[in-house]
Amino acid sequence: MKTTQHQHGNDSALNRLCLLRLSAIGDVTHVVPIVRTLQRYLPQCSLTWVIGKTEASLVGDIEGVEFIVVDKGDGLFGAAKGLKKSLAKRHFDVLLNMQASWRANILASVVNAPRKIGFDRQRARNGQQLFSNESVRGPQRVHVLDGFFQFVEALGIYERELRWDIPVSAAVQERVTGWLPAASPFLVISPCSSQRTRNFRNWSAQNYAAVAEYAYAEHGLELVLTGGQSALERDYAEAIRGSLASPVIDLVGKTSLKELYALLQRATLFIGPDSGPLHMANAAGAGVIGLYATSNPQRTGPYLHLDRVANRYPEAASEELGCSPEQLRWGVRVRSPDAMQRISVAEVCARIDELLGTRDKA
Repeated sequence: MKTTQHQHGNDSALNRLCLLRLSAIGDVTHVVPIVRTLQRYLPQCSLTWVIGKTEASLVGDIEGVEFIVVDKGDGLFGAAKGLKKSLAKRHFDVLLNMQASWRANILASVVNAPRKIGFDRQRARNGQQLFSNESVRGPQRVHVLDGFFQFVEALGIYERELRWDIPVSAAVQERVTGWLPAASPFLVISPCSSQRTRNFRNWSAQNYAAVAEYAYAEHGLELVLTGGQSALERDYAEAIRGSLASPVIDLVGKTSLKELYALLQRATLFIGPDSGPLHMANAAGAGVIGLYATSNPQRTGPYLHLDRVANRYPEAASEELGCSPEQLRWGVRVRSPDAMQRISVAEVCARIDELLGTRDKA
């Protein structure tokens, strides 16, 4: 494939590139195809990725990349001091600052690179443009992953390597094998998104249970529940389990990110809201049905499965904000606790049938 050169000159001569994206889990999975593209089209270039500690536990062993891990526990300026020490006397040809936050800005300020590329004015939050001397170009109303590819385009590379291949060790694979139903297809439900103020992305436990019963009765999928260790996620797991007559394996609070990724690699289907596990499932190759009413799936949906989203964002935006998605600023969320209930069980079951095919009931 032909690579187009950037206006700055022959970027194939780049030798040292620093990429800064600290969090969150979903966004970090979107960065992996960026790394794969750089590895393919700039094979001579050494890659350094400045990343958060939790996120590094998922992708920090990708081959051919140097990872410098930043721990939130060190505080903003402590982290910057540590990064400066790690990069002492280091020089990069370019920095791709792919996170528009004050924390990322401060860290970017200690990276020694003549070219510091950030988002354009419309997407640069928290003063990011003060810490960049170049901006990406292209449409703003695009999926997060497409926006990340604009950083690659700023280097003159217009081809894409849409590939993840996140490594998983044999030991992790062996542990996960011991948890799963023997040779049975299974559905993974990760019912909860991250717990943040007014982050109304969670569907009801009763609806999840109804969908799980349908998937088992119509498609023979046993249920595996996943999630973190919060009280809310435990409550969800107990409520779903208590409503089911079909088999269920409860792994809520019991998996590392690597183990969850290995689990998702084997899953027939994943169902959940806009969340890190949903984007991990997309990266792992599972079939994904995303549940969206408070965020726009055209921006943050499962990238390879946007046609399978149960999407009630347009209705919720019209009702709660008085605008269509086309009239809203890109990325605006609906802050209504009832919005997700616009998604019906029947709609999600129809998505399951579309993805897996309706079984012959004759």
